[in-house]
Amino acid sequence: MADPASPLVTLLQRGFADHQAGRLAQAEAAYRQILAVQPANADALHFLGLIAHQCGNNQAAAEHIGRAIASNSSNANFYCNLGLILSQLGRPADAEANLRTALRLRPKFPEALNSLGIALYALGRAAEAEESYRKALRLKPDFADAFNNLGVTLSALGRPGDAEASYRQALRLNPAFADAHANLGIVLAAQDRPAEAEGSYREALRLRPEFPAALNNLGATLTMLGRAGEAEACFREVVRLRPDFADAHSNLAVALCDLRRHADAQASARAAIRLTPNYADAHCNLGMALFDLRRLDEAEASYRRALSLNPALSQAHMNLSSALLITGRFEEGWSEHEWRWKTRNMAPGRRDFAVPLWVGEPVGGQTILLHAEQGLGDTLQFCRYARLIESGAAVVLEVQAPLARLVSRMPGIAQVAVRGQALPPFDLHCPLLSLPRAFGTTLATIPDKPYLAADPAEATSWRERLANLPGLKIGLVWAGEPRTGAPELAAIDARRSMALSTLAPLAEVEGVSFVSLQKGKPAAQAAGPPAGMTLTDLTADVHDFADTAALIENLDLVICVDTSVAHLAGGMGKPVWLLNRFDTCWRWLLDRDDSPWYPTLRQFRQPSPGDWLAVVARVRDALQRLATGDLDQLRPQFSPTVGP
Repeated sequence: MADPASPLVTLLQRGFADHQAGRLAQAEAAYRQILAVQPANADALHFLGLIAHQCGNNQAAAEHIGRAIASNSSNANFYCNLGLILSQLGRPADAEANLRTALRLRPKFPEALNSLGIALYALGRAAEAEESYRKALRLKPDFADAFNNLGVTLSALGRPGDAEASYRQALRLNPAFADAHANLGIVLAAQDRPAEAEGSYREALRLRPEFPAALNNLGATLTMLGRAGEAEACFREVVRLRPDFADAHSNLAVALCDLRRHADAQASARAAIRLTPNYADAHCNLGMALFDLRRLDEAEASYRRALSLNPALSQAHMNLSSALLITGRFEEGWSEHEWRWKTRNMAPGRRDFAVPLWVGEPVGGQTILLHAEQGLGDTLQFCRYARLIESGAAVVLEVQAPLARLVSRMPGIAQVAVRGQALPPFDLHCPLLSLPRAFGTTLATIPDKPYLAADPAEATSWRERLANLPGLKIGLVWAGEPRTGAPELAAIDARRSMALSTLAPLAEVEGVSFVSLQKGKPAAQAAGPPAGMTLTDLTADVHDFADTAALIENLDLVICVDTSVAHLAGGMGKPVWLLNRFDTCWRWLLDRDDSPWYPTLRQFRQPSPGDWLAVVARVRDALQRLATGDLDQLRPQFSPTVGP
């Protein structure tokens, strides 16, 4: 044993004091002086390794501490620190071996148990990692690091509530723990609590302003909240701090897509792929940018590449389904569309009934529930399949309350149920948008005969109220439902909607009277129509879609943006002109002015994103010809040489 008063011991003590005070250069010099005299001094080697670790040189740290162990194999601290460093070097199996040695030497060693949990987690043994952290916490209940690491493991085990509690305990013990704030943000976002997640990320960044992972996750949360501009700023700061952060480049692509800057989005996704060629999410995001640029073959290839790398990537399956359906390749498209239930937006709405999902087999005399799953327009479009269920089966059609009276007039339905209310007993079930797959629908076999009808007595009542309107009676809908609570849907609504004032050129057409069919907040615009436009607004007496159908029954034409009214008028077999955005929904297909879903529907598409003026000019010209008796304007103008 060395003499406590010897020069080497004094030098070691001085080096340790400098080390503790953060004077690393002086401490390192002292340790090296010792090693020059005594190359196998275990303490000096160990402390030199810790300095290398603090300076970010883990390889040198591992070498120094390995030499310390070779000199003194009975010190548990040496094995514990080497185990942590080996985990950080991506060698979890070696880390585990060293940490188990540390625990043999000192069984009640909470720091070693915590580091062992890290190694076990990296080895994919999360349940064992959890137990290791819990052992550490039994020995050291105020161990904030262990609570934080336990939270990471519980989150991976699919227990977000327990993970949240663990992070919050870490923060009670150490309110300035930036990593715990950032990790709490992750688990809050996973529980669909993005506003709270934002607060946690911002607190982490207040404590550690240059924290790329927290900045990246804050950007992802802002994207979820529909604040793409702020998200872009976050991601750009991340790539400034860490140009090699592939995830930030990929996430930036998503934000830029939301900002409709698809060329920039494509560049960001490609940057992510250059950094990490096998990054499935980045290939998927590249596909999104290419899809919106209408480079569909390349988009499809990107989605398929993403799925070759990660066959379980639900968003890539959904995006691929859109690419297939919009080009009329329904067989594979419907199958891919079933992945919607695994996406972040749709998964919360999945309903797991105790009875089997119907996929097209004979129903016989059983009762089948067909249930609404998305918007009113989706229900109106796909409820057409209810009447195709074989005779002898009892069909229960569940719809949103505003549709109940309307669909109760459809033939072949035993009972209409209102969503949210109690359901009758049933033997099979099928979501409405899964019905085309169950029936094997192709472009050639779409059931396109009218299937919705107004109540004759109600239609007569509306006819009397509209009798004094001169000329052609044209229904108008200029905007969808804003859906401010769902940022992604709100962004789509902003692109499909316009202000009533945008339709001002239609006022130039003589011999027509316009009737508002607009509901919701945009309906207030009907009180101040464009100059010269005769617009009758009776929507105060329209309480559900049965009322709307009775009103439409008395109109010569409906002109509307892509909302539920288009599906209602089309399903009734009434002439309808769809004012369609450039980035059209898959259901309207590509490059065609008609719709195989609705033989009486004619499309007027934006020639470029946001160009409603060109659309309205075409509608005005067609309406002028219609008003002069050119009834061909009520027919779709599709040329069979164009489109799918």
